[in-house]
Amino acid sequence: MLNIHGTTILAIRHKGKMVVAGDGQVTMNNTVIKHHAKKVRRIYNDKIIVGFAGATADALNLFDRLEKKLDRFNGNLTRSAVELAGDWRTDKYLRRLEAILIAVDDSKMFLISGNGDVIEPDEGCISIGSGGVAAQAAALSLLKYTDLEARDIVAEAMKIAASICVYTNDSITIEEM
Repeated sequence: MLNIHGTTILAIRHKGKMVVAGDGQVTMNNTVIKHHAKKVRRIYNDKIIVGFAGATADALNLFDRLEKKLDRFNGNLTRSAVELAGDWRTDKYLRRLEAILIAVDDSKMFLISGNGDVIEPDEGCISIGSGGVAAQAAALSLLKYTDLEARDIVAEAMKIAASICVYTNDSITIEEM
């Protein structure tokens, strides 16, 4: 069985900005098979930024489904995320999808999972993936003890995660609102 690992996605809200970053490494078993994967992108007329950890095809399917929910609910991210999580948890086909998402708009930030989770973090910082804990810890520290801009905090936190997690690299995609 092939085990595909990788991904660190980090999102923060700071000084009126929302920033989401993802690394570019994809690893199969003990081999890096891709260095520049794009795991963070904009959807819904560039008003929503999403990032994923897990199976790429599954995540892209979920991006499409989230965008359809956003169309249906006029861009309301909260409602769309709740509806997607509900479908994901209860639908026989969707339950098999192996991915987890972070979605942000200009004011909301959510972790969305197939367990039915729609979690908005208290601290304005959330992460997923193999290096997520390192990235989030670094970001929270930088948020508390520096005066850096949001984009700089995310970039530095992702560098720290890449230096610790073997499934994370420093080829970073950053999207900002």
